[in-house]
Amino acid sequence: MAFITTSAAASGTSKSLFSRVANVFAVRRQRRQLAQLDKAALFDMGLTEADVQAELKRSAWDVPAHWKG
Repeated sequence: MAFITTSAAASGTSKSLFSRVANVFAVRRQRRQLAQLDKAALFDMGLTEADVQAELKRSAWDVPAHWKG
């Protein structure tokens, strides 16, 4: 079996890329779950349906700033 090593993989950026992809999947999952909540649950969290629709329109790469660090 042969292994190909790139400079990106050797420098450790592949882990960073994996983390970013994992975050995108987490954001997608959370937004799908948010869309399934009823009005009572949204009210309990202090959200409106307009807030949910705005969140659903955001791109998968648009994540909280503390995730980008």
